Amino acid sequence: MAKLIKENAFVAPDQWQLRGDEDTVTDFSIITLTRWQAEKEQLKSLAQAGKLALHLTSDQTADVLADDCHHFALICIDFPKFADGRGYSCARLLRERYRFKGDLRAVGDVLIDQLFFMNRCGFSSQALRDDQDEHDALAAFSTFSVSYQNDAHDPRPLFRRRA
Repeated sequence: MAKLIKENAFVAPDQWQLRGDEDTVTDFSIITLTRWQAEKEQLKSLAQAGKLALHLTSDQTADVLADDCHHFALICIDFPKFADGRGYSCARLLRERYRFKGDLRAVGDVLIDQLFFMNRCGFSSQALRDDQDEHDALAAFSTFSVSYQNDAHDPRPLFRRRA
């Protein structure tokens, strides 16, 4: 079971459970985008109650979800391998273009090296791979003291922040 980091601290595993497309949807189910698109009307009330989450694979972009993102309390973005960076773009678009305010979680092959950058792109939680060291993971959030570029939390570049 992956170690869950939320807002830069380890937390106990939460109640969310990934469900297959044929499984029964219950409170705190994480469903696929395919299932949401097929059963949106039946699932909308559960989503609006904050008890339904969405799982996006690396080949699904934020624009296919668009304004539907506001229905979910949690959106999980899968990183199938360390070198696949499409999840960063998806997170940034969900936060900045579509104004998603819920929990945005990185899942899959999540390594310590990625945590600082995931945070800058708007992820609020990460399911860290089991073989990663917890102490090193928390230290990774402070890898850099200052960033020149803007991020999902502050749209101003460094020269605007210092003025």
